[in-house]
Amino acid sequence: MRMHMDLEEASVQLVGGPTTIIESGGLRFVTDPTFDPPTTYDVGGRTLTKTTSPSVNPESIGAVDAVLLSHHQHVDNLDTKGRDWMTGVQTIFTTTEAADRIPGVVALPNWNSVNITRPNGEVLKVTGVPAQHGPDNTQHLVGEVTGFVISGEGLQTIYVSGDNASLSVVRTIADRFPSVDVAILFCGAAQTPLLENRNLTLGSEDAAKAAQILQARRVIPVHYEGWAHYTEGTESIRFAFEKMGIENCLHLLKPGERVNLFHEIPR
Repeated sequence: MRMHMDLEEASVQLVGGPTTIIESGGLRFVTDPTFDPPTTYDVGGRTLTKTTSPSVNPESIGAVDAVLLSHHQHVDNLDTKGRDWMTGVQTIFTTTEAADRIPGVVALPNWNSVNITRPNGEVLKVTGVPAQHGPDNTQHLVGEVTGFVISGEGLQTIYVSGDNASLSVVRTIADRFPSVDVAILFCGAAQTPLLENRNLTLGSEDAAKAAQILQARRVIPVHYEGWAHYTEGTESIRFAFEKMGIENCLHLLKPGERVNLFHEIPR
């Protein structure tokens, strides 16, 4: 348990789907860029349907220090305009599989870290952490996925789950990072007939359980709106957190909404 101390303010803005803008330590990060308008995609004989436009025009985002790309192989995490926009970002952290296929990106294997120099000369650390995109023993079908942890001296620890459906994975992360201040959880109980409609990302109840496992001070669900294959949304997430008595940590953002996260609740 970390002693109570003042940590710098951070902020998170929800663009839509899995796409957020994170600001911490004077640095800016974008998760899983998706900027296409509503459309349908033919994916191996199946159809994925995007139902909403991004709340932020990619050209208006401005300078970004790094993209945190959980995986490249699914269009609801990296779409056409997201790929185009990403070519203008110098630093992109992602999976080994994505690094083999996208020129110029940096693989960040599980538990490996990179240091980024902050404007004040201090260091922010980005660590790759495990993610399991569906039931056990399905990686050969869904591909490699990663999550991330942002941390640093005097900074809030921010966990970005990526497309993870496993609470066992969350427990391994909690063991390594026992003081998570902000958990950005990819929710929505995404499903596909390819895996008999079993969850590819956290359902609402598992998201609340993940928040408890992490003892997260703040939880920001993402990846639960904007696509037809997301099966659980705002109300089920809110209900699950209320049922477990942890609704005070929950920030359900509307697309375009930005929240400033103060370190104000002692453990």
